[in-house]
Amino acid sequence: QVQLVESGGGLVQAGDSLRLSCAASGRTFSTYRVGWLRQAPGKEREFVGAITRTGGRTYYADTAKGRFTISRDNGKNTVFLQMNSLKPEDTAVYYCAAGVGMSLSSMTYDYWGQGTQVTVSS
Repeated sequence: QVQLVESGGGLVQAGDSLRLSCAASGRTFSTYRVGWLRQAPGKEREFVGAITRTGGRTYYADTAKGRFTISRDNGKNTVFLQMNSLKPEDTAVYYCAAGVGMSLSSMTYDYWGQGTQVTVSS
């Protein structure tokens, strides 16, 4: 069992940066790949990016490439999403999720956090 708690969201202006954190409970956190997904009002949840269990590889959606970076510190059971050059269209609730599968592009996850709101004003 893994419990995930996101933090770091807020209201920023276009062009600003934010770093989201995903803190996990459980000793087996390092055995899960972790993804970030987001959901804007009236839209389906979309994939942002993911990181392997060890943190050695990452995979990003086209909308995140070059602007967002995912990293993890397994010693602290935490995964980060660094978001730079934010745009109004990045406004959404951001979720972290943990999955046992290996595929970084998979949308299948076993555990989800409650989400943190990111709002980017123009």
